[in-house]
Amino acid sequence: MTPLLRALILLAAAVFLLVLTWPQAFGLHNTWVVAHLVSFRAIAVIAAIVGLILLGLLRFMRPLRRTLSMAMVLLVLFAVANVGILASRGFTANAAQVSTGPAGTETDTVTVLSWNTLGDVPGAAVIAELALAQDADVVTLPETTEATGIHVAEMMREAGRPMWVHTLAFDLISKARSTTLLISPDLGDYAVTNAAGSGPPGNTNVLPTVVAKPVDGNGPTIVAVHAVAPIQYEMSNWRSDLDWLATQCQGDNVILAGDFNSTLDHMAGRANDNLNSVLGNCADAALSAGAAAVGTWHTSIPALLGSPIDHIMATVNWQVTALRVIESLDGAGSDHRPIVATLTPAR
Repeated sequence: MTPLLRALILLAAAVFLLVLTWPQAFGLHNTWVVAHLVSFRAIAVIAAIVGLILLGLLRFMRPLRRTLSMAMVLLVLFAVANVGILASRGFTANAAQVSTGPAGTETDTVTVLSWNTLGDVPGAAVIAELALAQDADVVTLPETTEATGIHVAEMMREAGRPMWVHTLAFDLISKARSTTLLISPDLGDYAVTNAAGSGPPGNTNVLPTVVAKPVDGNGPTIVAVHAVAPIQYEMSNWRSDLDWLATQCQGDNVILAGDFNSTLDHMAGRANDNLNSVLGNCADAALSAGAAAVGTWHTSIPALLGSPIDHIMATVNWQVTALRVIESLDGAGSDHRPIVATLTPAR
């Protein structure tokens, strides 16, 4: 192998690994393939370790020893950088309480639960039991029909926890095209204010998002999110969905929760200048709690290897006093894990 060829190969490998490590530096974080690869940083680290082992076994080939050694250095740097990024985002989501500030009174707090149910698959009883166990005030349920939402609310009412039900459906053919939002009457009366039709300026493009505002103007705007997945033929809609969701968090008192089909990497460039915001004026609850490296999808793989694409976000007038990614329901039928956060007004 000539020195020039070796240099070109190593340079190409270095650029490739750098793009995978921080694609937003190159404006590639919202492009097909790269968007998928950066979603699974922990798996990328494992792949780098496997690559190191294989390259180490090949180092007995004297003509390639120098090139392989340099390639191993690149893989080490790639693995270390990704471990550092994951560590900075945090792995602590399975802690019952994650304190990030002084607690408010019980009446101040709002507990938000989000779970993409994969088209009602876990069933109303499981959803209601979870919401009651978490003492949820707000429940966002992407891929959940109105009928199931009403059934959940009825079960919660029987348990002494009534909920109002708000659903938007783009059609009744696919359950994935329904999103249901449950809100406790303790938060006041809410009304859905965005359009039932798909596409901006009234909604996300392919899957519905519910925007509910307090009727009397007192309280947070609550957004039950469902952005489309970044599959090849939906990339434009996916990018548009993220842009539109950023516009939903331009106010001073907003809570977003649901299936964003996006990690923090994909949201780069969509934050305002507010401290800690990642999307519009909203900060990510998991990132604030040191838990943003814990995967919510897919339930078939361990949470620490999964992709954190489900989020609870809020404007800076809220602080996170508890956050969990719930792994105990991995066998309930959905491919997403529920995420729950307790928010308290900032002091």
